Amino acid sequence: MRYAVISGGAGGLGRALSARLQAGGWAVALLDLRTEGLEESATQLPLACDLTDRGSLTHALARVTEWSGGAVDLAIYNAGVTQIGAFDATDAASHRRVFEINYFAAVEMARALLAPVRKARGTHLAISSVAGFSPLYQRTAYAASKHALEGFFSSLRSEERAHGVHVAIAAPSFVATNIGKPERGDDGIARPGSAGDGMDYMTPDQAAAEILRGLERRRDFIPVGRVARLAWRINRLSPRLFQKLMERNIGGR
Repeated sequence: MRYAVISGGAGGLGRALSARLQAGGWAVALLDLRTEGLEESATQLPLACDLTDRGSLTHALARVTEWSGGAVDLAIYNAGVTQIGAFDATDAASHRRVFEINYFAAVEMARALLAPVRKARGTHLAISSVAGFSPLYQRTAYAASKHALEGFFSSLRSEERAHGVHVAIAAPSFVATNIGKPERGDDGIARPGSAGDGMDYMTPDQAAAEILRGLERRRDFIPVGRVARLAWRINRLSPRLFQKLMERNIGGR
């Protein structure tokens, strides 16, 4: 039996990744703030956890490593939020909140899972975004947190290779995980996949299939979806052209 742990496991992409892994014979632990609707079974362990609370995270991951026998084959860092709004309309506290969830929670989760993933000679998989390698209109905090996430995990890759561990980054474009649920706080923070200004949306299952296919091929970086692949190529070729196209297609709406 191979064991995986997914943060943000109760969301659309987390559930889709879990379903595909379990169909392939994996056992999966799912971490999220709320786990209603997730049943515990021989191959599924739902754990309510506040990833930004050190005690809560430590307790949950201790349960995961006990459940998996001390080895974790795949750690997926999927939890996150977006923040939509102009920089001059947001404050420092909300900017830090985005980083606490999108970046620091993943870093502390990775710190706690270093030994279990090394024991399995497994994989760390960070779920980033097109905003992790390019600019995105009215997403300053979100894009910054995803850039930081990619910087951390791409650097960690060099350190963990000596332990037989693979570190991968997946960068989806727009995944329809919370379409129709546009609720956001006064600070602009909202559920991922709830924005109405995206394009060429993928279903969570389509995104999960591409991500896991990329992992099977041992790819270090996995742009997920047509928009992500095109964005990656254009941004590498001409960042200025990418910025103009992004502003026209998203900022101009």
